[in-house]
This record gives sequence, C-alpha cells and structure tokens, in this order.
Amino acid sequence: MILMLSAAHPPDDIRVVRKEAAALAAAGWPVRHLAPGPADAPDRIAGVAIETYRRPPGWRGRLLNLPRLARRAASSGARILHASEPDAWLAAIWAARRSGARVVLDVHEHYPSRLDSRLPHPLRPLARSLLRLGCRLAGGAADAVVVAKDGLAGDFAAPGRTIPVRNYALPVTLAPREHRPGPLTLVHAGAMTRSRGWPQLLAALALLPPDTRLRLIGRFTDGSEAQFRAEAARLGLAPRIDCTGWRPHAEALALMAEADIALVLFQPGETNHQLALPHKLFDAMLAGLPVIAPAFATEVAGIIRDAQCGWLVETADPLAIAAAVRDLGCPARRARLGAAGRLAASTRYAWSAEAERLVALYRTLAGRLPEAAVHAAALPSVDSQAAPGSL
Repeated sequence: MILMLSAAHPPDDIRVVRKEAAALAAAGWPVRHLAPGPADAPDRIAGVAIETYRRPPGWRGRLLNLPRLARRAASSGARILHASEPDAWLAAIWAARRSGARVVLDVHEHYPSRLDSRLPHPLRPLARSLLRLGCRLAGGAADAVVVAKDGLAGDFAAPGRTIPVRNYALPVTLAPREHRPGPLTLVHAGAMTRSRGWPQLLAALALLPPDTRLRLIGRFTDGSEAQFRAEAARLGLAPRIDCTGWRPHAEALALMAEADIALVLFQPGETNHQLALPHKLFDAMLAGLPVIAPAFATEVAGIIRDAQCGWLVETADPLAIAAAVRDLGCPARRARLGAAGRLAASTRYAWSAEAERLVALYRTLAGRLPEAAVHAAALPSVDSQAAPGSL
C-alpha cells in the first residue's frame, strides 16, 4: 500500500490526489491519502482512499501534530510513504525508521526562499543556507525526490534519486470558450494574495472600459480580502467584480470557460513566483482562454512563448496589464491564442507523460522492497485502530 502523507494539502488536492495518487491507483497499487480535513470528506476520490484527521491551526499546530502524524504513518502498513510538505517529509522519514517503508519526498515549492518575505534582508542569506541544508538532509534520508517544476532539484543534492513530475495539464471534458465581440470578463483562479497581484489587478481594471468585469475563483489566503474589497469600493469597481469563493475543480473550470481572458499575476521578488508552474495556467489553456502572465516567471513564460497562447507583461505595472487586455479585445485573436493553448495543454503539456514517469519510479522502488513487504502493501487501512477523524 502507498500512503500519500499530507500535513497541509486538503483531501481532494489536485496534484497529490487527482494527479499523482490517481495515477498510482490506476497502475494497480492500493493508495490512501492521509490529510487534514473534515470527518465527512469523501471516502474515495479518483480511485484513492481518503482518510482525514483533525489538526490544530497554523504552523504551531502543524509542528505539534508532527509526532502523531509520524506514528500514524509508521503504523499504517504502507510500504511507500509519499510526503508532500517539509513537516510531512520529517514525519515520513521518522516513520520509515520504525516501519522500513520507502520514502518519496514531493517538492512543490522552492523552500530555501520561503522565509524571504518575512525576514530583513541581512538575515535572508543565513535563512536560505539553513533551509537548503534541511532540504539536503531530507533528500539524503529519502529514497526518491519528486519535483513539481524545474529549478527545485539542486537544493536536494540527490541527482540520481530526483525526478521531475511536473504539474502539467490534467485531462478534462470541457467545451472551450467561444470568443465573441462584446464586453470582456477577466478571470483569476486559485489563491489570491497581495503578492499574486490583486493591487495591480484592481488598478488595471480601473483603467479599462467600465463594462469590463472581473471574476475571482478561489480564496484569499493571506488575510487581505477585507483590504481588497475596501480598495475595490474606493475605486468604484465593486459592482464589476464577482468573487465566487472556492469551487470544486470541475465547477471552477466551467466558470473559467465563461470568461474571456485568464490572469496569472505573480509579482516579482519571490523565487517561488519566478519558478511557478500553477494549475491555473493549464486550466486556462484547457478552457481555450488566452493568458496574461508575468514575463519574469521562467517556466510560465517559456510555456506561453512555446504554445503561443498569451501575452507576457510586467505584472507589477497596471498600465502593462491594462494594455494587454486591450490588445486581446479582438475575438479572433483571443480565439487563435486560446486554441493554441488548448492544443498544447492536451499534447506536449499533458499530465500523461508525467504520470508515466511517476509510475516508473514506483515500480523501481517496489522492486527494491523485500518480498514480505511487497505482500504487506495490500493492507486495507491506514490505521484500523484509530478513531475516525482523530490522529
């Protein structure tokens, strides 16, 4: 059995469950996802068994929960532990010392730079060095490291055990946008924060024709929603903005496909923004929408240039964002860019090849397990002694 171990990702996470775990389940392994979430979460998603636990809030809660998470993983019967955040990495490594399981670290972000925005400039080099050391130690203790995007592998100093499994497009059944003349609707999907560009987005919207609308699909994750709404009201934009909140993936995609232009507005100054490879980019491409995205974001910009599916701008400049929207006012241009993006997302940027690479890794790891351990992989539950919803 494979246990996908999460300290923060939700039970229905797109990458962890609908991409990685579902690919492994389709290849024949029993897979469970142990994640923080409500007790009434679905029992199965995309062929993956779901088990949730209660966790105290915040980073303090995650740290306090770490020993219990490790004990739960150790007693699970899983022969491969796939951990999705640094504290889950520690729990998996700790658990593996007791159970003999293999450990796969799933790396979604550039962790050495995570504290940059919270520390004074003089302290950042030291923090990066310490965090990079932690990554290397974790990589040395794991059996494999899976990276979600280019530019992350070097921090783990384990080239022979590191493979890319990129966040490429998950196939969906979705009719593409039919672009027509008329007022434009802009759409931003996923988490919204100041550093993801809402101040610049509002300033750009104020420069556009008054019939231009904005749809936000997702949550504010930095506590800035009240400031966003206050600024929208100050600029007289509130009637033009539709905030849908978080929606299930299929519903969010359908809402995206009703818009005209997708926005990826990461702001400069964060390494994670430079290396970003967000789901929403591929969702927009699958929906047949042209994308306005940051020119400084290495991977995003490379994909948009290669697919010829959008405009690259200086996302810190509202004038540049507004100018790109005006350039995309032509329905024929939007249709051409949208069709190119949809084709690219369903071919060279499709998830299928990444899934095959992940499955091949797991076959290699399973081949290294003792025979008794391989038979034990079919154990039916994460912890038959644990009470539902507890850890």
